[in-house]
Amino acid sequence: MMRTPLTMETILEVNNLTMDFGGLRALDHLNVDIRRGEIVALIGPNGAGKTTFFNCITGIYSPTEGDIIISSTKADGAIKRERINGLKPNQVTEKGMARTFQNIRLFPNMTVLENVMIGRHCRTRSGVAGAIFRNRAMVREEQSVVDDSYRVLEKIGLARFVNDQAKNLPYGAQRRLEIARALATEPFLILLDEPAAGMNPQETLELDDLITRIRDEEGVSILLIEHDMKLVMSLSDRIFVMDYGKKIAQGTPEEIRNNPVVIKAYLGEEIDA
Repeated sequence: MMRTPLTMETILEVNNLTMDFGGLRALDHLNVDIRRGEIVALIGPNGAGKTTFFNCITGIYSPTEGDIIISSTKADGAIKRERINGLKPNQVTEKGMARTFQNIRLFPNMTVLENVMIGRHCRTRSGVAGAIFRNRAMVREEQSVVDDSYRVLEKIGLARFVNDQAKNLPYGAQRRLEIARALATEPFLILLDEPAAGMNPQETLELDDLITRIRDEEGVSILLIEHDMKLVMSLSDRIFVMDYGKKIAQGTPEEIRNNPVVIKAYLGEEIDA
């Protein structure tokens, strides 16, 4: 498998991100950057502010301070930088950032295919009139959504469950379905919030392979929050470490593994796992 080469092109730049909840500062002038083609992990203990960070950059929360900037390369080679603070979650998804959640958020009584089709919705063009009058463009687009969604399920390894209700899938498959739905939005960056939570060792190995394939074959960058240090160390190109809303370290897995501040604060004996 050919690995996507890392570049210095920054696709997400977060500067001085701060989030206050009343008198509590959940994020304190946090700086993070993600480059095209890399897998980045965000680690830290419970309560460090990791999920708050995800919620800020995906539009669920409006940060108190700071800038969230996405960058893309136009056809003429020029770099387009866009500040996305204040956008709604669906608008952030349309811009190319998709996410999964720590607690699975599928539509349990819908089929596996229908769950992925929902992810395709932000890339459809037919408006209200097309939905009402069922014109040819609407019919063609509906079939395209079905076909594209099925292809995503094939890539993720869930095609055999296509007509099953989401609630009937094994736990690990439900986690993969969330990733499939995110991938269906055609993102340049997927944010995974504890994707290995609750998985057994075999499912975690399969997740490792899946995330790598998404990056290598689909060209999608990955930012993940994860407590499984073995998974983090095997997957990540770079790691950011948080504590009490602040970034206390960043670097390659090897640099983080040998960082005494990180070892003392978080990893302990798990560093050898």
